[in-house]
Amino acid sequence: MLSTRSLAVPSLPSHLAPALRAVLCGAVLALLAACGGGKDDDEAAVQPPPPPVNPVGRGSFKASAPLGTVAATEIAAALADDGSRVQNAVPRYAVASWRLEYTTIDADGREVRASGLVSVPQKPAGSASPVLSYQHGTIFRDEETPSMHAVAGEVAVVLASLGYVVLAPDYVGFGVSRGTPHPYLLAAPTAAAVNDFITAATYWRALSGVQDNGQLFLAGYSEGGYATMAAHRELQATGSPHLAQLRMAVVGAGPYDVQTTLDGLIDVVRDKQPLLGALINPGFLRYLGGSVQREVRRAVLGQLIPGDADVVYDTRFLDSFFADDTRAIAQSSSVHDWRPQVPVAMFHGRDDQTVPYASSVNTLQAMRKQGVGDLVSLTDCQATPAGHIPCVPPFVEFMLGRVGAVAQGL
Repeated sequence: MLSTRSLAVPSLPSHLAPALRAVLCGAVLALLAACGGGKDDDEAAVQPPPPPVNPVGRGSFKASAPLGTVAATEIAAALADDGSRVQNAVPRYAVASWRLEYTTIDADGREVRASGLVSVPQKPAGSASPVLSYQHGTIFRDEETPSMHAVAGEVAVVLASLGYVVLAPDYVGFGVSRGTPHPYLLAAPTAAAVNDFITAATYWRALSGVQDNGQLFLAGYSEGGYATMAAHRELQATGSPHLAQLRMAVVGAGPYDVQTTLDGLIDVVRDKQPLLGALINPGFLRYLGGSVQREVRRAVLGQLIPGDADVVYDTRFLDSFFADDTRAIAQSSSVHDWRPQVPVAMFHGRDDQTVPYASSVNTLQAMRKQGVGDLVSLTDCQATPAGHIPCVPPFVEFMLGRVGAVAQGL
């Protein structure tokens, strides 16, 4: 039988006792850490999400202002109007809208404060929605910009009533940036206005508790189609984090091939003004005298921008055209010759006199030469006539069909 004396720990010299205590304490702490520090494993694993980060410079969110809520019944009444641009759609949700202000760039790459509309379907708490960035077509009065026109019949508001969180940038030159020349058909600042708004709206949604489901769609008609194509190309070229959410782009009647578009407008001017038209041919514009060139420029500009526009347009793309500088147009304006990695669905009317149908055909051919296969498609508008304005409602219906087949959480 052992005595208690045989289990006793031999006494240590006094100068070694502190060292032993330190070793024992370290071993105990290590054991506790291995066991979760004495806390429940689930409690230790739960970490709060990181706070949203507002970027510096481009895409920086600056301010928001509520624009009110429109009931689904009001939207349905607006859609009953025969002139509605959205047909065969049934609103499901009331829509709350905000004007957001953010930082983007102008035609010269300088930072400028711009604005846009965010429209949010009023779903049950905790619902997550797909995000649809809808780029508006060419407009000429500031009161028509999305964030100045968040009414029941506004396309962005109608789309939100179907279940999408809708972003609608005003573009530089409109809204809070009115007075800054609108960089018309200039690819870099056009793309920036769209993508910087997507970035700023992402931060705003995180602050405001507006949930999305990780799906992003891009769509637009006319200049909006051009802006969509430019934005899509920039997202891909820069490796933007938004690209991981992008599912599809749907574009209608856009001047993606700017050279072909302007050549087509010369044909229109020639038909409408035969005496002037006899003097002009693409490729020979730089040889015209100053007074004749100014007259032709005025006639072409009149086909693009009406005289009663109350916003300022940067028309330097026309300077390149009249100098027959095809390289400058290709580098600074055209957005048709590249290789997208997600589906692009194009839509255009063969009778379009505003943006030639050839712009879409050339885009399809250029992209297929890049090896996209069936990832890019072109669908003809079936309206009669299949002109630029008559094809707007069919485009919106076409876009909703393509996006709706992929979108979740509506």
